[in-house]
Amino acid sequence: MSVLTFGEIMMRLQPTDYQRFTQTNSYKCYYGGGEANVAVSLANFGEDVKFLTKLPLNSLGDACLRALKEHNVNVDHVIRGGERLGLYFSEKGASQRASKIIYDRKNSAINSIDIKEIEMDALFDSVKHFHFTGITPALSNNTLTVLEVLLKEAKDRGVPISCDLNYRNSLWDRQKAEKTMTKLIRYCDILVSNEEECYKVFGLQATSTNIANGTVNLDGYVDIAKEIQMKFSNLKLIAFTLRKSISASINRWSSIIFSGGTSFYSKEYEINVEDRIGSGDAYCAGLIYSLLKGMSKSEAVEFATAASCLKHTIEGDFNEVSVHEIFALVAGDGSGRVQR
Repeated sequence: MSVLTFGEIMMRLQPTDYQRFTQTNSYKCYYGGGEANVAVSLANFGEDVKFLTKLPLNSLGDACLRALKEHNVNVDHVIRGGERLGLYFSEKGASQRASKIIYDRKNSAINSIDIKEIEMDALFDSVKHFHFTGITPALSNNTLTVLEVLLKEAKDRGVPISCDLNYRNSLWDRQKAEKTMTKLIRYCDILVSNEEECYKVFGLQATSTNIANGTVNLDGYVDIAKEIQMKFSNLKLIAFTLRKSISASINRWSSIIFSGGTSFYSKEYEINVEDRIGSGDAYCAGLIYSLLKGMSKSEAVEFATAASCLKHTIEGDFNEVSVHEIFALVAGDGSGRVQR
């Protein structure tokens, strides 16, 4: 049985060390994207994972496939064609200087995807879970059309569906995001969001919370979860990742799960951030894995939070950690002592 994810994988170009765009003459190269990052994490955990996307028929597309194959992700359903590979540039922040991201993804290959290119029965064969993010429907009318068909197919086949809300104002405005995501979330069983996205998409904001100064009111997020549950009665579980940004270099990280009228809280980690990109995807993968393995909600919130905590310490989009390492952190081994 496999987990299926659908979305765009891009090339990340990042100045070496902590240099700025205006001073660097050397870039590191990574591959990643929301749903691809989830796929890699789950494959690292030992799950069978299928990733659906479209990549250009050139060497950069080949490099993306190689990166996925190296992490044991099934790429049999990746479509080849289209104009180009999407890029994004990442300037890593430090201390009080924030990170910056510049996207260069216009006319990328996935935007030309057509439902006729997908062998639906083969794609959904033995699929036990489907995951997507709010980035994918925002890319183009084509990606939205394909996603809607996939959601209907998954629902008709009884496949559980999870969504990471993931709002990007560079892709669409808040009005369109609210209208579209309201329609898509009605297919879902699980919704993951954070302190900003629920406000930007649905206008819901936790009381006594200020993300700029790192103030987080846990009860306010329970109230938001209850409002979302009233709006989307189909949702069986709602999760919020909670970030207190002391600076670009130091974050405090925790999460809440709301399910069946009950809230489950994780412990909070203080993190010296190496690379926070992909940390939300690492959380989604940890949550999906823990639920697939039959963990309790209190165990799931701890596992997912620890998985995403560790991602903050790893360069690149992919969460290169094992289930054993996550359980060790959950058990309290966060000392960072050398393992011999």
